Amino acid sequence: MSTYDETTLARVALTWLAEPGTRSVYALVTEVGPVAALDLLLDGGAPQQELRDSVAARSQAGDARAIAAEALERGERLGARVIVPDDDEWPASVEQLRTLALADARRRVDRETAPPLCFWVRGPLPLAETLDRSVAVVGARAATPYGLHVARDLGYGLADRDWTVVSGGAFGIDAAAHRGALSAGGRTVAVLACGVDRPYPMGNTALFDRIADSGLLVSEWPPEAEPLRPRFLIRNRVIAAGTKGTVLVEAAARSGATQTTRRALALDKPAMVVPGPVTSAMSVGTHEFLREEPKARLVTGLAQVLEEVGRIGELAPVPRGPQRPTDLIDDDARAIVEVMPRRGTIGVDDLAGRAGLAVRTVLRKLSLLEELALVVRRGDGYALVTAPGARRAAHHDDVAGGSTRP
Repeated sequence: MSTYDETTLARVALTWLAEPGTRSVYALVTEVGPVAALDLLLDGGAPQQELRDSVAARSQAGDARAIAAEALERGERLGARVIVPDDDEWPASVEQLRTLALADARRRVDRETAPPLCFWVRGPLPLAETLDRSVAVVGARAATPYGLHVARDLGYGLADRDWTVVSGGAFGIDAAAHRGALSAGGRTVAVLACGVDRPYPMGNTALFDRIADSGLLVSEWPPEAEPLRPRFLIRNRVIAAGTKGTVLVEAAARSGATQTTRRALALDKPAMVVPGPVTSAMSVGTHEFLREEPKARLVTGLAQVLEEVGRIGELAPVPRGPQRPTDLIDDDARAIVEVMPRRGTIGVDDLAGRAGLAVRTVLRKLSLLEELALVVRRGDGYALVTAPGARRAAHHDDVAGGSTRP
């Protein structure tokens, strides 16, 4: 028999009576507690007619308390545990969903975004601690090789830097991010839209088994719950709220992954987007997100993701080309190098005339250029020092760029 207390049983029953995220149910639980809230709903006392109708319809399918007790017993046999807000494992970050307000929330899934009442968890790690330093990596199911490569690299890099990788366990970007984290020997969490005993998609069964062994499978729905389409959108709010930031790797024009990223923005969390080829249908959603959301941040790799979510303010290195010797000299010295002949020598007076500089300035800069091994003195003149193979490259640059240098 289940050893869970009446409060936990009531929360499980409430989640069965009304889909997770229902604000009126959450408000009732906050006001009178889960046990009294369950009694009130079962007695037909829901505050809204829509909720009363929903509870009545569900109650015809069975007794809520009995179904919750069966689910708890099934979870125990499965090795899953139920976590409620009073537990040490409860992730405080999901309580931010209390204030989540989405613009133009016409759909039910955009209005009903309250915090969870409970979580079902499989895996050895403590949930709150695991999510405390986590990043969500989400994107298209029908991902391209480019997107899979990026997601796998991000998953590996984040896990290697001791960040937890969170995603939804789906095909494509989700699975690539999970596998990248597992390859690094790091932590990963799959937030599911069905029971933690029900691998969906079935093709990822082996992946879910690996995650359950070393990471966490998490769901708001009890064991055996079906992966209904609206539930994927409902669970996305948990991915956004439970992590420090969300990275969108690939998304088509209509993608649930962009919904997760919008929720991160609405919660004032970093919402990061990886750009893709402008010719790819799988990058249409990511590019539109960047155009529509001024607060979204374009990222091209691990360093930039860490810059957005890191607590110490670690800055990503600015991409630069290879450093050249001439990067170390000032404008006058660079002008001298530019006007020197590619072959042969030139005297100081002629060099001063070509560069438009005083002779004393030219002499001073030539000494610096000699120290840097950019020029060499030969007799009464100076010549450029050309590395092996550089003469041919310099000639090609002159021709390609239309140079008029002597």
